[in-house]
Amino acid sequence: MTQSTCVFQLKVQQVEQFCLFELSWGLGQQLSVTVPYPETLSVLYQEWHSVYLSFYKTALRGRVAATGSITSPPVDWHAKLVQAEAKLLYEFHHWLRRGELYEIRSCLAKAVRDGEKGEGDKGTISSAVEIFLSCNPLELARLPWEAWEIATEFGAMGRIRFFRTPMNREGATVIPQVRRRRARILAILGDDTGLNFQADEEAVRSLDSIAEIKFIGWQPGQDIDALKLQIVKTIEDKAGWDVLFFAGHSNETVLTGGELAIAPGVSLHFKELASALTVAKEQGLQFALFNSCNGLSIANALINLGLSQVAVMREPVHNRVAQEFLVRFLQCLAQYKDVYEALVAACEYLKLQKHLTYPSSYLIPSLFRYPGAPLFRIEPFGLKQKLKRWLPTKKEAIALAALAFVSWQIPVQGYLLEQRVLIQAIYRQLTNQLPSTKQPPVLLVQIDDESIKRRGISDPRPMDRSYLADLVDKLSAMNAKVVGIDYLLDRPAREKENDQKLAESIRSSVQQQGTSFVFACIRQNASEWFEILPKLAHPNWSLQGDVLVLGNELRYMTLVPWKTADSRSLPFAYLLALLYQINFQQSGQPPQPKLDSSVDWVSQLKAYVTDTTNKDYKNLFSSTARLQPLTNFSYQLRQMWLHPIIDFSIPPEQVYQRLPAWQLLESSADSLKLNRDRQPVVMIAPGGYGEAGVSKADEDNFPVPAAVSYWRDRQNPPDQRQVFPGGEAHAYMIEHLLTQRLVVPIPDLWLVGVAALLGKATALALEKGTGKR
Repeated sequence: MTQSTCVFQLKVQQVEQFCLFELSWGLGQQLSVTVPYPETLSVLYQEWHSVYLSFYKTALRGRVAATGSITSPPVDWHAKLVQAEAKLLYEFHHWLRRGELYEIRSCLAKAVRDGEKGEGDKGTISSAVEIFLSCNPLELARLPWEAWEIATEFGAMGRIRFFRTPMNREGATVIPQVRRRRARILAILGDDTGLNFQADEEAVRSLDSIAEIKFIGWQPGQDIDALKLQIVKTIEDKAGWDVLFFAGHSNETVLTGGELAIAPGVSLHFKELASALTVAKEQGLQFALFNSCNGLSIANALINLGLSQVAVMREPVHNRVAQEFLVRFLQCLAQYKDVYEALVAACEYLKLQKHLTYPSSYLIPSLFRYPGAPLFRIEPFGLKQKLKRWLPTKKEAIALAALAFVSWQIPVQGYLLEQRVLIQAIYRQLTNQLPSTKQPPVLLVQIDDESIKRRGISDPRPMDRSYLADLVDKLSAMNAKVVGIDYLLDRPAREKENDQKLAESIRSSVQQQGTSFVFACIRQNASEWFEILPKLAHPNWSLQGDVLVLGNELRYMTLVPWKTADSRSLPFAYLLALLYQINFQQSGQPPQPKLDSSVDWVSQLKAYVTDTTNKDYKNLFSSTARLQPLTNFSYQLRQMWLHPIIDFSIPPEQVYQRLPAWQLLESSADSLKLNRDRQPVVMIAPGGYGEAGVSKADEDNFPVPAAVSYWRDRQNPPDQRQVFPGGEAHAYMIEHLLTQRLVVPIPDLWLVGVAALLGKATALALEKGTGKR
């Protein structure tokens, strides 16, 4: 968003009885008009000036020449001043409405109207016309040019900002740099003879919450030379000042650029301060406020020196008027308004609220400005204000809200996550960064369609228990140590002898080979489970694990609950990895399942893990394998913050070895014999047939993850299966737990937030580097 500004230079020069008006703007455009100067205007100004001084005859912040007087009847100076002001303004406006000035007024009015139209343009928040007025001689500058109603006759009501500037400018202004500190204000309190600066001091101190303030001034008994040196050295302070404020008596001088009364009977001429003020300008001084009388020559001298803006009183000003103006002016600065807005607001207050008490006072203040210099305002500082700088703009907020909304959507997160894992898989292959695994940690015995056909199973839902028994027998003959059965065996089989056969096979394997079994279970409700029939296996020598997987599209690990006393709530894959770790990756003699045990198998394993590792058996692997409070909280928001994913970027053949059930049964036990000291976890699971599932058919078959599809296409021959069985997901989880390679993605919403902060930080850094406000 930008501010559109049209800048005009208006020079008014009086030569004898004529005034030359010269308006210039843009790329060399110019209008010149010569207008007769009415002598009546000078007479009315002198009358107004005389009545003004008579009304404000005491406590003026300037030296007024003494005049003789005789006793006269009481005069209503208030009424005379109001009348004199009205006459002066009428004659002034009448002169400026002369036909010769029509082209200039029309040009300015057109710029105002164009600015009004521009306010509706996209990206423009405000439009203004700026007029920089230069007058010669000084008597012409005393007129109240700020009261010129330039564009009203054309019905243009837009903003015109009126600034004064010297006819000639020698010194170059300094574009202020962005400062990351509080504004610094130097307040010089001059000679207070007949005045009271208490209200001035209180008004300036009202800014101490947003600015650093220093007061200097004459103290009774102080050496004058020391005072002058103190003022000069303080102005030249290396820390730099943003604002210079002076309160006291001042006056115009012909050759020295004005004088400031700094002590009774002692004045400091502007030329004596020129060098110090030049140093202060180079060190960041941007604005000076002289709340004193007759400041025209002072303002011209300061702008000519290169200071960017100066506010002065053109005429003698009463002490109370100066204080009323100062209070309102500083209140606006405290609201972070610029000095033009502050001066206009203070003048409006004097005109509308104090016109009965202080007539004509609103005509006195003027703002001088170096063309092109940015208007000064106190920039917010502090933690609160620093934070405000980080707030997004309207466009940024809309973009951020849109990105946050999109990143909040689980389907979007899932899609992006899948693409990320796919890219990681491609990267692994291109850079040959694949895990160096000699033997996959899982042997996956899959009952697929071919196995069902060869067995002659007409309805594989539920799976034939005798077929499972045969598989258990074969695995027992292979010396399988850790076996997981990814089938829910919670109901009796149609043929009771099949249940008996399976039970005998399981018991025989436990008794003869010491096989550790983990059976599938799933939660029925908050307190009940679908679990294995007691006649098939007993908790004293077997385990049950939750086979629940997250979502319809497998992406996330199933985690160990944060608080649980029921081993059935532990993930199926976790229990298999736990048994593998105890039997093959730890030294010592782990407990073996025994059919005659009177203590549940979980308690035995728990005690063993605690004794050998000083860990809870639920914390044996990486801490990220357990549900963390933040992740658990995110579930309430329907999010998956910091939830470990299943890393499909690892090729399936490095995670598990697929072995069809029919091939296992048809092979000799000796050819598949497993090493007792080092062997994989064996899992019997569905292999993609359509009836697989707990509550409905095809429930155990999932869409193929993009990364898995990528790896399948590169197998020899390519794997053409169109589904991804849940058992293969459990195999990935087992591998992740055993290798403690759990990938925790940063949530998309967090990444959007981080990107927004980095982007804002970059924008602020660039802004600081260019010195742009």
